[in-house]
Amino acid sequence: MKKVVVGMSGGVDSSVAAILLKNAGYDVIGLFMRNWDASVNNDILGNPTLNNNICPQEQDYNDALEVCKKIGIPLHRVDFVKEYWDYVFTYFLDELKLGRTPNPDIMCNKYIKFDMFAKEALKLGADFIATGHYARIQNGKLLRGIDNNKDQTYFLSQLSRQQLSNVLFPVGNLEKTEVREIAQNYGLITASKKDSTGICFIGERNFKKFLSNYLPNIPGDVVDIETNDVLGSHIGLMYYTIGQRRGLNIGGNKDRLFVVGKDISNNILYVAHSNTDYLISDSAVIDNINWISDNKPSECVAKFRYRQPDNKVSLDYINDNEIIVHYPQGVKAVTPGQACVFYLDDECLGGGIIKEVRKSNKKLWYL
Repeated sequence: MKKVVVGMSGGVDSSVAAILLKNAGYDVIGLFMRNWDASVNNDILGNPTLNNNICPQEQDYNDALEVCKKIGIPLHRVDFVKEYWDYVFTYFLDELKLGRTPNPDIMCNKYIKFDMFAKEALKLGADFIATGHYARIQNGKLLRGIDNNKDQTYFLSQLSRQQLSNVLFPVGNLEKTEVREIAQNYGLITASKKDSTGICFIGERNFKKFLSNYLPNIPGDVVDIETNDVLGSHIGLMYYTIGQRRGLNIGGNKDRLFVVGKDISNNILYVAHSNTDYLISDSAVIDNINWISDNKPSECVAKFRYRQPDNKVSLDYINDNEIIVHYPQGVKAVTPGQACVFYLDDECLGGGIIKEVRKSNKKLWYL
């Protein structure tokens, strides 16, 4: 009997993944990862919601434990607090300092869930590891999950083929509604549990209060990119992302404003009025390239943000680590620090990180 170690998060997706694997005849073991020291950080992270004075991460562990007891599998627990800080959270802060908009979930998958976790699973005798991601693997290819609204291959785009070689994604062939129905049929505590949001393994926080504990707030001018008029003050460039139109808090300005750029050296946040032409780019430099597939096409589709519609692109290969992606039709709010992920039909080919955004071969104001 093959042994599978399942990453039990305390959510419905990993709960159902464990059920499906057990029903398929695998020897299933649950493994819960503790990646954030909530006991130290609770008071400074924006007062996360507590349930009977239990921090959210401990509640997730309790939920995972109850699920494992219900379906009759053991649950182990492992501590990756230091590794998470070193490989994910430090990256997150460093990118914010540069004025970029990072995606820590992608790095968490690369360095924690499919690296540190996989090594721990091997210690437990695992033949395979499994998670509750909405994705599929067929014939060595990483494919989108059946549920287009939940597909998570975007977050798996920095994994290597070796990392994916012994991975199972049991819920990838299901719609989210089907997953919840299975959980309800088994009477699981996670059946109606809200999906996790916020920063990977840290969860929902008061973002401004949270970041202020690690990066200083440095207020500066908000400037109209068209007139160069100072419209107000921002509370720190790290709190804003390209295309943002809410939370600007510029008093007395009735027009809808969009964030269109950041001048890091002068600490200026640039905005534009309803005209969104400033947000449209037609090419981008992508670095930190990771190919999962052997297929490196000259044309494919790409996503520049999670749940963004597919965009037709052509690829100009500069070197092994850098590609210029062209999209002459124009795409709004392509943002440095986010991932650009490539697809051919349902196959996720791999991806990289957006380094620079251009329009008519000129670098935009973004950074």
